[in-house]
Amino acid sequence: MATDRTGKGPILLIACGALAREIAALKRANGWEALEVRCLPAQLHNRPERIAPAVRALIQENRDRYDTLFVAYADCGTGGALDAVLSEEGIERLPGAHCYEFFATPQAFAQLAEAELGTFYLTDFLLRHFERLVVRPLGLDRHPELTAEYFRHYKKLVYLSQAPRAGDIERAQRIADSLGFAFEYRFTGYGELGTRLAALAAV
Repeated sequence: MATDRTGKGPILLIACGALAREIAALKRANGWEALEVRCLPAQLHNRPERIAPAVRALIQENRDRYDTLFVAYADCGTGGALDAVLSEEGIERLPGAHCYEFFATPQAFAQLAEAELGTFYLTDFLLRHFERLVVRPLGLDRHPELTAEYFRHYKKLVYLSQAPRAGDIERAQRIADSLGFAFEYRFTGYGELGTRLAALAAV
């Protein structure tokens, strides 16, 4: 672990596991050796009431070991509970209500939401784990007839891609077709995730 004259590790990033691949790619590409990462399970998105306590536990466990701590989560369905914890702990996080907001940038996300409120968003991570994180937890593999009920308020699927692999766009299109949604693809890159982590690593 990189250290400075205080004897502490300079930077700890407490991150959602859904961002692990993107954060690892950014670290490699930019040589951010001083940036260490602790990821919480992506499955916490299915139990958002557990996110804030889990983040607090990692903050308190590691506060004395690092000069800087930063949280790579959006609100992620915590209803403000995460922000309350971070305010008490004096820690910043990424902006936005959901990860797709900071990938798209708040301005572009606001435009998408205004154009169609009933939009379901996919990122690279959610696309590649759609079966595990959406289909099976909702029981749609066992009861596909429930699909119409779960997604009755949605009309469109937007795939916000960070680093697409071969076949990803076609796979997203198939998911949209299976749900009866209009489909839109947007390449976002890493959006504000890359911008904020670059600023953090430069401290």
